[in-house]
Amino acid sequence: MISQWRKYQGVLVSAKAPHDEVLTQNLSVELKKRNAFLARWVTNFDCNKKLDFWYLILDRKMDLSDYSSNTRNQIFKGLKNFEIRRISVDEMLNNSYVIYKTASLLYNSKNKIKSLKQFNADLLPSFDYWGVYNNNSLIGFAQNRVFDDCCDYSTIKILPIYAKKYPFYALFYTMNNYYLNDKELKYVTDGTRCISHQTNVQNFLMHKFKFRKAYCYLHVRYQPFFGLLVSCLFPFRNLLSVFNFSFFRNINSILLQEKIRKNCKNELLC
Repeated sequence: MISQWRKYQGVLVSAKAPHDEVLTQNLSVELKKRNAFLARWVTNFDCNKKLDFWYLILDRKMDLSDYSSNTRNQIFKGLKNFEIRRISVDEMLNNSYVIYKTASLLYNSKNKIKSLKQFNADLLPSFDYWGVYNNNSLIGFAQNRVFDDCCDYSTIKILPIYAKKYPFYALFYTMNNYYLNDKELKYVTDGTRCISHQTNVQNFLMHKFKFRKAYCYLHVRYQPFFGLLVSCLFPFRNLLSVFNFSFFRNINSILLQEKIRKNCKNELLC
């Protein structure tokens, strides 16, 4: 039986699509078995209530006429400058790590940069892969997790020196068209509200590509000792947020997540 959980950076997250129900009866056993600090999942996906947690989604077919004239112009420029196409795992293994590392370093990602070994180990055949090509050279990629009826844009990296030539416009337009118009999936998502660091990607997608927030309730289950530690540190979260070292950034992300969980729980009880 395939597990409904997957481990990501020490945390158990649902391996199901966000709109699918998650069963939590044996979660404490799963946490211990997988040696995870905590598990995280959502309920009431895309509810009508404005909450502190969301997935960013696009759930309608889009024609070029649905975009603003400015966005259409930027899409056309991107498609003129770059070729966007599906690629194999082998192509990713051969050419994508330098793109991932270069983009992560330049944008000062607060997440730890994977080693080549770990990066390649995460290139699973179950993902869809897209390449962004300039003069037949791979300069960017997307790694997408496809569920039964939706697609999660898991990782997108493009060499920064090409950013002003509109590769993101060409890539998002092509992928949205493929998954929503051709494959007729329910929706595509760029993931959840970002907790670990600030990002402008979601604002870009809402403004340019008509993505929207699908609000949902965040739930967290901790390993007993780790949960006690979070409870002890939570009252001091404002003080700890002053520190910007890597260790404290991780703590602050967990405490922000706990604040969101509490807010969601309070809304659920209303």
